[in-house]
Amino acid sequence: MTALWCRDEAVAATGGESRADWSAGGVSIDTRTLAPGDLFVALTAERDGHDFVADAFARGAAAAMVARRPDGVPAEAPLLVVGDVLDGLRALGAAARARLRGKVVAVTGSAGKTGTKEMLRAALSVQGRVHGAEKSFNNHWGVPLTLARMAPNSDFAVLEIGMNAPGEIAPLARLARPHVAMITTVAAVHLAAFRDLAGIAREKAAILEGLEPGGAAILNRDIETYPILLAAARRLGARPVRFGTVGRPEFRLDEVKVSATATAVAARAHGRRFLFRLGAPGRHLAMNALGALAAVEALGGDIARAALALAQWRPPEGRGARWTVTLGPAGLDGAITLIDESYNANPAAMAAALEVFAVEQPVDGVGRVARGRRVAFLGDMLELGEGERELHAGLARIPALAAVDVVHCAGARMRALHEALPGRQRGEWFPTAEAMAARARRLVDAGDIAMVKGSNGSRVAAVVAEIKGMGEARPAEANGS
Repeated sequence: MTALWCRDEAVAATGGESRADWSAGGVSIDTRTLAPGDLFVALTAERDGHDFVADAFARGAAAAMVARRPDGVPAEAPLLVVGDVLDGLRALGAAARARLRGKVVAVTGSAGKTGTKEMLRAALSVQGRVHGAEKSFNNHWGVPLTLARMAPNSDFAVLEIGMNAPGEIAPLARLARPHVAMITTVAAVHLAAFRDLAGIAREKAAILEGLEPGGAAILNRDIETYPILLAAARRLGARPVRFGTVGRPEFRLDEVKVSATATAVAARAHGRRFLFRLGAPGRHLAMNALGALAAVEALGGDIARAALALAQWRPPEGRGARWTVTLGPAGLDGAITLIDESYNANPAAMAAALEVFAVEQPVDGVGRVARGRRVAFLGDMLELGEGERELHAGLARIPALAAVDVVHCAGARMRALHEALPGRQRGEWFPTAEAMAARARRLVDAGDIAMVKGSNGSRVAAVVAEIKGMGEARPAEANGS
């Protein structure tokens, strides 16, 4: 095991105390995923991590960062005792960032953060050693945890920074100290905490407060709040690099062709034309990929090699991942295509997902229903504030929705959409996603394409799990579909 942290380094970083000698090859906050040799960090969130320290040692933890010695843990155990565990994790993350020899890119935005982060990971992996955030580790503990897990010899680190309320992005950006910061888009998300779109834009622009001197700000030229982002970049001394179709962006999107399984893109970088392909459908994905290539160039990478690598990129789970669910023995009863968009939802993201869904082609004549259908399972969009009912009802006016055959809705907020839908599309409404999941198997058939989308808190992932359970679920690429 290569040591990521030894006792003396961790003590110096956190100002804590540790009597036993130890070294750790990783950092964990969850005993369920802890690897032998990890430093277990006993965070307190929904549950007190101190209650799991004994279990962490039983699973092979090298040491544990704690604010006190937990019950059932002997005094001679390798404990790193700090005043506050979250502060200790932040200090460990700051120390990891200080010793890093490579470059850091950080991504924020109202939509597309995690997918873009994974695009950057793929694009940079052909150019050096890349450390990236897991899943959506983008909050007050996720960013320092990602940094604390970072090897000093990483060539690149890719971080994701999110927020739910004002004032959350700047401290994380200052901790991350990126050389390049990218803002994917600004949309009507978290309106419960912000008065308007301009307020959201100012909060997203706060990622630039952590930029290293001379750092680059990768900005979406096409959004209406672009002037706010540009003004922040100039005020903070960042070098703006634009991507989009409006004005004269350094990275211009010329043409996008979307098929059921891929996206072909023609673009220009500083006037030089180039082509690339993404292994997933979506015009919004093409925009994010173009921004990611701009970030790669700003980091000193080769965008030609990066563009080739993007062909192997696939959407993360819950953010457009595609599954083929074969039914019956050896798939004799046909198959359902499932698009898992269960992790995040807001009006802009919903419109983008529906645009992709509209070009999907169901298969006729293979199921109980003679004609294959596009079937949408939609859950509540959360944190939209006082106008949430109007925003949900407004989804009925998205042009791409007209191509959807049946729309099933779950949640009190989604009832507004259910009532606004024309009768030909109006499926069933359910008070909860769990109730929708209980009926899901009866609402789809062989040949159908099903899309499940909602905010993570709406729990529509239960519908995804139920549809996957109808047969053998494989990533769509695995069988060529």
